[in-house]
Amino acid sequence: MRLVQLTDEKAERRVARVVDDGAMLEVLQGHASVYDLAIEAIRRGYGLADLVRGCPVDARLDYDSVELAGALSAPIDHPDPARLLVSGTGITHLGSAAARDAMHSGNAESAIAAAPSDSMKMFRWGLERGKPRAGEVGVQPEWFYKGDGSCVVRPGAPLTMPSFALSGGEEAEIVGIYIVDKRGRPWRIGFALGNEFSDHLVEEQNYLYAAHAKLRECSMGPELLVGELPASVNGRSRVIRDGQTLWEGEFASGEDNMSHSIANLEHHHFKYPMFRRPDVVHCHFFGAAVLSFAAGVRPEPGDVFELDVAPFGRPLRNPLRRADAEPVTVTPL
Repeated sequence: MRLVQLTDEKAERRVARVVDDGAMLEVLQGHASVYDLAIEAIRRGYGLADLVRGCPVDARLDYDSVELAGALSAPIDHPDPARLLVSGTGITHLGSAAARDAMHSGNAESAIAAAPSDSMKMFRWGLERGKPRAGEVGVQPEWFYKGDGSCVVRPGAPLTMPSFALSGGEEAEIVGIYIVDKRGRPWRIGFALGNEFSDHLVEEQNYLYAAHAKLRECSMGPELLVGELPASVNGRSRVIRDGQTLWEGEFASGEDNMSHSIANLEHHHFKYPMFRRPDVVHCHFFGAAVLSFAAGVRPEPGDVFELDVAPFGRPLRNPLRRADAEPVTVTPL
């Protein structure tokens, strides 16, 4: 089952399920957001998919028309953006490990064989202990903070790099989407396709700048996949310039292509009590398998990032733009 959030012709927020092989949207009656649906499912003790199946439908919309109108929203949000936390983990896929090592060591050809950097050491730890048996805890992955709900850009809207950024590059990833209930228990709502947009030139200067490089916008969707993630997920990541494909790479994710299990990544995020605060939504990126930066591509404002991964329905597209400079002044009290 796949869901989208949209704004209808009356400027009202709605949730719809994708039907008819992705051609139509059935709008659910009485639900303005996925957040509301998740809260109700927890309250009633239902699975989210079961709750959606039982919802009456009050409209059927042509998906193409909704997309062309720019009416699609991110597949999750929160009434208070400060209570939506965006985070992620890296070095969980072979392609990302090699690309990271090349950035940090300056030597792409030795990336896997010689393990010259901390990135490759961490990747190898994942291969050895990232998929523990049931009841055991595996090795912890890299973790980073990306922002709150204000950094999430809807599908089709520009991903904006700040004026001080050195670059703006795509990272095609799967995002786990969660909500914490009133008793402090995290629940997985589903999965979405995500562009974990980053500043790779900043990170290339020194891997200790990685935290700065991640403090950028991101995009997710347009669709939310409800249920389990397939063991292998494959698709394409593209950078498009002037209507032509400038670069294209194969996207491979899912546990068959990862050094960590999803459960292990979830454990090492939610083991911290501060991430189990009630009524907080979490969007957690699981790591990139391929990125254009590793192929020498430097996207420019006006380029379009396109991520196309079959289990997630329609592609996620966002153009790149650069923001104007903003003066920042700290005033003593």
